[in-house]
Amino acid sequence: MIAGPRRATVLRRAVRVTVAASVGFYPLLYGAGLPVAALYALFAPIAMGLLSAVPGSGPQRASVMLRALPPALVLATSGTLLAVNTWAAAGGMLVIGFLLAFVAVAGPRPAAAAPGLQLFYILACFPPYAPGTLGERLAGLTLGALLLAACEILLPDPAAPSYRERLAAALDEAARGAAPGHVPPQRLRDAGAALRLADVPPAERPAGAGRTDRALEQAGRSARRLLDQLATLGEAPPVPADSESAALLGRVAELCTACARFLRTGSRPPPAGALEQAMRGFQADRVRLASGPPGERLPVEVLRRQSRVLALAESARMVEITVDIATHGGPTEPAAPRELFWYARLSTPRLWARRVLGNVTFRSVLFQNAVRIALGLAAARAVAGSLDLAHGFWVLLAVLTLGRTTAGATWRAVRLAVAGNAAGALVAGALLIGLGPHTDVYAALLAPVMLAAFALGPLLGIAYAQALFTLVVATAFAQIAPVTWRLSEARMIDVVTGSVIGLLCGLLAWPAGARREVHRSMAGLLRACAPLVPVTAQALLGPPGGSRTPPRIRPGIHRLRLAEAAYAQLRTETPGDGESDRADWHAVLIAANHVLLGAQWLPRFGLRPASGATDASADWARHTATGLVARTERVARLLTAQRPEPAPHTAPESSPDRDPPSPLSVDLEVWLTSLAHQLARVESSVTPQPGTAPPDARPD
Repeated sequence: MIAGPRRATVLRRAVRVTVAASVGFYPLLYGAGLPVAALYALFAPIAMGLLSAVPGSGPQRASVMLRALPPALVLATSGTLLAVNTWAAAGGMLVIGFLLAFVAVAGPRPAAAAPGLQLFYILACFPPYAPGTLGERLAGLTLGALLLAACEILLPDPAAPSYRERLAAALDEAARGAAPGHVPPQRLRDAGAALRLADVPPAERPAGAGRTDRALEQAGRSARRLLDQLATLGEAPPVPADSESAALLGRVAELCTACARFLRTGSRPPPAGALEQAMRGFQADRVRLASGPPGERLPVEVLRRQSRVLALAESARMVEITVDIATHGGPTEPAAPRELFWYARLSTPRLWARRVLGNVTFRSVLFQNAVRIALGLAAARAVAGSLDLAHGFWVLLAVLTLGRTTAGATWRAVRLAVAGNAAGALVAGALLIGLGPHTDVYAALLAPVMLAAFALGPLLGIAYAQALFTLVVATAFAQIAPVTWRLSEARMIDVVTGSVIGLLCGLLAWPAGARREVHRSMAGLLRACAPLVPVTAQALLGPPGGSRTPPRIRPGIHRLRLAEAAYAQLRTETPGDGESDRADWHAVLIAANHVLLGAQWLPRFGLRPASGATDASADWARHTATGLVARTERVARLLTAQRPEPAPHTAPESSPDRDPPSPLSVDLEVWLTSLAHQLARVESSVTPQPGTAPPDARPD
């Protein structure tokens, strides 16, 4: 059952599309006597309002539609000219199909607008080859798009909170959580979960390639990590009072409050570098106490708490920098470490080039989807033209609307669509036989049939949507030219043909969708991050005077982007596709972020050699780091269904340092132990249960 707000949204959309289509169709057909223009005025709102489910508020959608109008006119013109030849039209469909599907790299709004733009080329590229009607086509298309944009403004959906507002609310919660005991840990974690992109409306997701969107997305991840760290700190056993930790937590609370205010108002930014200075002072105090007389040295429990406080302060510092970049469009102060903020000084064209080139690989699910869609549409155009199917554009429309990212999901959609079209064809055929040439009755039926189809179809499912849309097609085309019951037969044949082509594409081109790719990309992410663990440990344990330059994390960040894209695609696929997948992908991403962030901030706050780790703790850290690399490789092999190595011997969970405790050994201990726990959680989720085989299993 669909919730009430969702039903209201569907109903408003149905009203907008019906009004726009009717206001354009009737005057052009019956007033101006322009049937071609009337047909395009009818399909333009359907394409942009239904086939292109553009997310956002009414003004946001209207803006997207107006910006999409010039490309729509170019596509309609190209289709009209390429309709001269079947193979020219199919070749154009291959190129245009790929480009419009691949535009998903630009974010949810361009991705949502792409299917509707595909339809404008599809409509125009079929016979009759009539370049003389190009003016009518473009006029009808323009009128329909403008009418729909006006309806979006006059009957809008309620606006959702922006990502900035969500981030500001989360930072307010973090400021309250920095005071121990003031906020329950679960409430802090719930506040962080509100920043998950999967839980944010698509229109509000910072998914663009520019500096602002990249910074907002990074700020959201940093705020989530900060809230989780605060929750973990609140759950830890009580330790003796520690004024230094309390003071640094107070600084974190002040920064979070200032950043939240800055996001909302854009005024009075937090003082740059204040938290960084406080963190360095905090670490200097730890060094001084560790180097002092035995009576001044802190217990190991306090040192562990201080290490956790320093780590969460680093997350807050990242929030500070990313909020500055997001609000000003670039950093007003040096963004360090540069590896984590690599995008801050790059121009927008270079950032977009990186986004596009980073997805031009067969490992990118966006690239896979674009290739699958382009091949399916081009094949459908070639088949429809070669067989000279009447109303052949329905073949391509079936491929476009019924294709899914997995073969199983496509088969389910095809079965329902064929059943729905069969029922709709029977009703439409009976209607055409019973009413005959009475166009006035069809004119009276069109608007209510459209409203019912556009409202009930999304609510009741694919079968009902296809059946009702068949009635819309019958009542519309019966007004443009004399038709018989064979119109329903032609639509049925075309839909079945398009369904078969779409199903074959689903079987031949990446039939498992993102499920197999997410296994590969997550394994690649872990393998890219694993070498950073011993390198980071060695950077801290190096001899006096040695370089402590943070490791290069750019390859890991690139792998992280690909893994996140594959995971996002997996979340859009129908639950239950293929075999059950128990893997905790969210835990994999958290573990990777833990490594990438620790590889940067731990060397930056590396302690002086005088207070470094003892030989015993240094040996423990190196041994543990080596074991974590082996464990990471074991998890990666499990993800790719390879035969895993035997479980590595694990070091004790805590460093041997006890008297006196070393801040450096404690920092390494907390970081490495936390990573070990995260990898154990991931491994337990990907280890096959007795009597089962992992998905896509193959011999090593």
